[in-house]
Amino acid sequence: MNKTQKRTEEIRKFILENVEEHPSDITSVVSSEFGISRQASHKHIQKLVSDNLILAHGNTRNRTYEVKPLVDFSVELPLPGLEEDKVWREHIRPLMNGLPLNVLHICQYGFTEIVNNAIDHSEGKILIVSVKRTYKNVVLSIIDNGVGIFNKIQKELSLDNPLHAILELSKGKLTTDPDHHTGEGIFFTSRMFDKFSIFSGRLFFSYQREIDWLLEDKQELFSGTGVILEISSFSKRTSQQVFDRFTTTGDYGFSKTHVPVFLATYGDENLISRSQAKRLLTRFEKFKEIILDFTNVTSIGQAFADEIFRVFQTQNPDVHLVPINMSEQIQKMIAHVTGGK
Repeated sequence: MNKTQKRTEEIRKFILENVEEHPSDITSVVSSEFGISRQASHKHIQKLVSDNLILAHGNTRNRTYEVKPLVDFSVELPLPGLEEDKVWREHIRPLMNGLPLNVLHICQYGFTEIVNNAIDHSEGKILIVSVKRTYKNVVLSIIDNGVGIFNKIQKELSLDNPLHAILELSKGKLTTDPDHHTGEGIFFTSRMFDKFSIFSGRLFFSYQREIDWLLEDKQELFSGTGVILEISSFSKRTSQQVFDRFTTTGDYGFSKTHVPVFLATYGDENLISRSQAKRLLTRFEKFKEIILDFTNVTSIGQAFADEIFRVFQTQNPDVHLVPINMSEQIQKMIAHVTGGK
């Protein structure tokens, strides 16, 4: 491949990877990125349109572009008697040809884990699975018409409300059926994909780009459970890398977790009490290392900090707490209750 061919490939790859974020101004974005004229940029875009990789909408003046779906598939299946490996093998795997093996393995792991959860826990009758593939990414969705994952966890574990269920789910090692499940599937799935979203009832929880998001609607969005998994077709991530990330040195098990502290809050309350801290600390003793992520938390109270960083730590010296993304106030409060340790 000569320099001209290499540059052409580079430009067209850039277009395919960025057209979703710039559907109406991709021409100028490409011109700016590569220092070429708008006419030359437009020529590359039109070649991708003629190659059936990009779709054009509207007239010349108001034209927008999008990556053409390579796969747009959906099927409704009866949940009773369903087997997740057969669903993958018969309906999904044939649509995944051409993906790198690491991406294929992640898709298989995440899809089968979520489908198995629906089979064993949802109490639903119907499952809808969908696949959307473009040159850029793969999106898998699994939706059931069951009782709803957050309501199910709240009821089975006698939690305060569905928000508490999300907090517990985010820690990992959570299951309502410990004889048959380890509670690791959803946690690892959420870390393998670029974007992981789960919605049920009034709640929408998402993990993407190392950040947790939580939205609560005033009305019920959906009574069952929906999960959306998205990963780049070019991702270099492997499932083993994710497993290793949550394993402490010398330990082959799931011994390390990452907990978003803001999930311990309800509404606009502040994190100030020991009861809030105890809610956050539930099941911490199951891990050897816990990363406490204070993103979206600006301050904490003395009692909250003391319960976690002095009382719990004294009672559980083998559990290593690692606070990150702390405001200056949080750093000072932790230093205060630990005597500067």
